Amino acid sequence: MQISDGFRKKLYAFLPYMILIVVWLVMPAFVSTRFWLNVFMLVFVRTIGAVSLRTVWLAGVPSFAQAAFVGVGAYTAAVVSTVLHMPAFLSIPLGGLAAMIIGVLTGLPFVRLKSVYYVMASMFLGIAIIYIFSSMRITGGIIGIMSLPGFLPNITAYYYFFLILAVVCCFLMYRFEHSRIGMTLRAIAQSEDAAGAMGVSKVYFKSLAFGFGYFFAGIAGASFALYNGSASPKEFGILTTLWFLIYVLVGGQDKFIGPIIGTIILVIIPQASRVVGEWAPLVTSIAMIVIAYLLIGGLASIPDKIKQASVNRRKKSEDSATNSPEVDV
Repeated sequence: MQISDGFRKKLYAFLPYMILIVVWLVMPAFVSTRFWLNVFMLVFVRTIGAVSLRTVWLAGVPSFAQAAFVGVGAYTAAVVSTVLHMPAFLSIPLGGLAAMIIGVLTGLPFVRLKSVYYVMASMFLGIAIIYIFSSMRITGGIIGIMSLPGFLPNITAYYYFFLILAVVCCFLMYRFEHSRIGMTLRAIAQSEDAAGAMGVSKVYFKSLAFGFGYFFAGIAGASFALYNGSASPKEFGILTTLWFLIYVLVGGQDKFIGPIIGTIILVIIPQASRVVGEWAPLVTSIAMIVIAYLLIGGLASIPDKIKQASVNRRKKSEDSATNSPEVDV
């Protein structure tokens, strides 16, 4: 049975994701300590946050309020579960919905801003959201909301819950990016003027990117807050947003798998402190500097660079064979 070229390309495209899923599925059989399961769950949650940031970034500029919208989801789930006593299967989607609504409503005034102006506006917005959380009694002020109820019986169940959640969320964001809406957003990011001349409404499509991306950021925050048992303002500050940006850039912003790779590596590497002790921050910093200097396209660009190097080597070999002088015998 002959496999078509189209099917083969799709298989190769999804192969890295399938390998990752299989690895994570069997991981508890080899590493089952509570410490590492917590680390892996943090990887899943931050993967959702990093990929959702990339979804927002499809509109052309990165958001510096990403962690704040993760916090919107966390606080929404915390409030409705403690005050209204809603179960997790309702409070988690409500956290995503709240982040989506607030993201669209607050993002609309900034839609027409470009480059550094949008970055500054989103940064101020994120700081403002955190200050609001810190000043309200219902959100626990600067301390936050503690002692949230759990919703699963044991840590292994939580592990597979977050794994499935990450797979579903990333799949939906992948479909969004590869839909007609995603292609339109890429056109807007390349040239807003050209897209506008073709009748494309940048306000409408950017609002879609904000809403879709922030929805999953809220889902990540809501689910982890209920697992962690708390929601505190210090967890959603500008430093957390910078880490999300680093995950995207180190992994590679041009490919969907980039933020996933960046998150896995940069969440797990600091845990090397058990091996290298106080040198762990230095190891992480050196790794990020080397990647930024040698791999401008991020870690996800390595296969393309290897393929291009192979093509260049083959072409050089063919050119040298063609240009070599003939020898008369």
